[in-house]
Amino acid sequence: MSDPILSLQGVHTDIAQYHILQGVDLDVPRGQVTMLLGRNGVGKTTTLRTIIGHWQAKSGAITFDGAEITGIPTPARARAGIGFVPEDMGIFTDLTVEENMVLAAASGPLDKARLDWIFAAFPPLKTFWRSEAGNLSGGQKQMLSIARAMAEERKLYLIDEPTKGLAPAIVSTMAGALRDLKKQGASVLLVEQNFSVAKALGDTAAVMDDGRIVWTGEMAELSASAELQERLMGLSMEAH
Repeated sequence: MSDPILSLQGVHTDIAQYHILQGVDLDVPRGQVTMLLGRNGVGKTTTLRTIIGHWQAKSGAITFDGAEITGIPTPARARAGIGFVPEDMGIFTDLTVEENMVLAAASGPLDKARLDWIFAAFPPLKTFWRSEAGNLSGGQKQMLSIARAMAEERKLYLIDEPTKGLAPAIVSTMAGALRDLKKQGASVLLVEQNFSVAKALGDTAAVMDDGRIVWTGEMAELSASAELQERLMGLSMEAH
């Protein structure tokens, strides 16, 4: 693949005494949605957190947009153009929706056109603009979490299980917003357990097992093969 936006080469990450990532090799194509798939507990969240710098890689190299970022701190990675949506949402519940969004736009005031697009993607955020984020429903909090990462245009979005535990209507809203993001030319690395969402959004896929990438290819190829899904991920994905 020519000129990936993100490349991990032989990345190892330890958390306390646990050796979680055991030589991850991963390329994320520019301008595409890459699904990071696999059973629970195989290292998907640790991979995202290592890319953004919450966990430091013990060895290996992470290259983003042509520059090595392995050793630089998280804020510098964010400034370089990486947006991160953690699984635990990462919003400030005692601040209003507006204040959450203002804080997320690190480089200056919120761009009105960008904000209008976010409101179109997630209408409840406009409705509850002046409300405390803690009063939002679970689905609305997840919308705010993703909207915060989208507050400014990023080159790469790392998104960890955005549809987990959400009602189907909100899953559909979320998928629509991510499709829009893709249309704008963004690159996305998305961890997702809901296989129908992965199928609908993904261009390429990488499957993890036991701290390593064990398969990469077109999402369409993985979607079309029940045998491949079963072999790589077991029945958990088939249930969706």
